[in-house]
Amino acid sequence: MGGYELSRRTFLYNAACFAALGAQTNAVRAELQLGPSARIATLSDGHLTLPPEMVFGSMPKDELIQLLNRNQVDAAKYEPECNLALYRDGENTVLFDVGAGPDFMPTSGKLLETIETTGLSPEDVSHVIFTHAHPDHVWGVLDDFDDLLFPNATHHFGRKEWDYWWNPSTVDTIGEDRAAFAVGAKRRMAAVEDQVAFFDDGQEILPGIAARASYGHTPGHMAFEIRNGSASVMLVGDALGNPHVAFERPDWHSGTDQDPKSAAATRNSLLDQISHEQMKIIGFHLPNGGIGRVEKTGSAYKFIGEP
Repeated sequence: MGGYELSRRTFLYNAACFAALGAQTNAVRAELQLGPSARIATLSDGHLTLPPEMVFGSMPKDELIQLLNRNQVDAAKYEPECNLALYRDGENTVLFDVGAGPDFMPTSGKLLETIETTGLSPEDVSHVIFTHAHPDHVWGVLDDFDDLLFPNATHHFGRKEWDYWWNPSTVDTIGEDRAAFAVGAKRRMAAVEDQVAFFDDGQEILPGIAARASYGHTPGHMAFEIRNGSASVMLVGDALGNPHVAFERPDWHSGTDQDPKSAAATRNSLLDQISHEQMKIIGFHLPNGGIGRVEKTGSAYKFIGEP
C-alpha cells in the first residue's frame, strides 16, 4: 500500500513540476524578508472568477461606481488573485491556507504546480495554519486522489472556526447558496482530524506567529501577527478582501461576508492597527502577490503594494 501511495503522489508531483516550468515567473508572486532569520513568499493558487454583485450588491451604487472608476477597476468583472503565504525560519516551513484544490473552479487550485518553484515538495511542509474554511482556503488539503496533500504537516485551526463548520446544523443554517461550502469544509476537516491542533485568539501558535481574531467574513476567521526581531507583518486572509473598497470604505458591507456588520468592524480595527504600527500586510486576495503596506488618508486607508 505504501508503494502505491508513493507512486500516486510522485505522479502528481512530477506532473505539477512539468506544469510549473511554464509558469515560474508567476508562481512566486512576492517575497518579504522578515527580520534576520525568516522570510515569507506568496505563492499563486490562481484566481477566482465571481459575479461582481456577490461582493458589491449591497453597496451604494453611485458612490461605488465613482470609487471603482477612481481606482481603474472594471465593475463588470471580479477576478481576485489567490495568494498563499509560505513562511520559513530555518526550523519551520509553514503554509497559511492551502488553496482551492482540484474541485472548486478551474481558474484556482494551482498550488501543487507552484510549490515546486520554491524548491520544496509537499512533504517538506511542517505546519499548515488556516485563516478560515471557505473553499478557496481549505479544499486544497486533498489532492486529486483524495489523499492529504501535506501528509507530514500539523494542521492548525482556530477553535471557533472549526466548531462552526464541524457543527452538523451549519449546513442547514448557512443558506442554500453556501450549503456546498459547509459540506466541503466538513469533508476536508474530517480528513485532517488526526493531524489537527487548535488555537484561540491571542495564542502564539509557533514562535513569532500569533492568532488575531478577525471575525465576520466567517464566524471564526483569524488573522495572524508574524514578528521576527523588529520586523512585523499582519496576514489578514479575507478580512481585507480587495485593494480598493475594503480600504477606502471599510464600513461598507460586502456580500462575501457571512456577518457583514462584524466584518466591517474587523476591517476598521485591522486597518487602524496596521497603519498605526506601520506593519506590512499580506492579503489572500490583494493584487500582485498581496504584500504591501497601509497608509491612512483622512478617514480612509490606502493599500500600497510592494514593488
